[in-house]
Amino acid sequence: MFAMVVILVSIGGSAKDVISGRVVTVIDGNTVEVTTADSETYIIMLHEIDCPELGQKFGEQAKRFLEKLLLDKPVSVEMKGKNRWGTRFGIIMIDGELDPRYELLEAGLAWTTEVNPNPEFEELKERAKENGRGLWREDTPTPPWKFRRQQTLTQFKSN
Repeated sequence: MFAMVVILVSIGGSAKDVISGRVVTVIDGNTVEVTTADSETYIIMLHEIDCPELGQKFGEQAKRFLEKLLLDKPVSVEMKGKNRWGTRFGIIMIDGELDPRYELLEAGLAWTTEVNPNPEFEELKERAKENGRGLWREDTPTPPWKFRRQQTLTQFKSN
């Protein structure tokens, strides 16, 4: 009986781990707003990559790139957890095939995550870097996590 309850709970839990909807807003290069058929709205950050912030070089370009890929398109999202502010991480798929994370990395518009990067993504990032694509045209581009930390320190000092 206990095993049956565990199975039912895990099935119910995993059904909620994937949503389907339409991308209604691209917030930045790795964050979108998805609305489901039930009119539920989710803010989703792409899992395992990080794009330049809008105040950084290539931030707007990454956003426009993601808009071309996702805006007003039906997608499925596999949820992968939340950050400390409650924003959900997810793997977004268009037509069950196209994963925009690969496209962003190949175009040189994204970094892999700061901690424990996905080896496959790291390889794509390094290839874009070797070929001088996107942000890798710069000699020493600032990763978005360093940019955010710098912004936080600046805001803290100005108060």
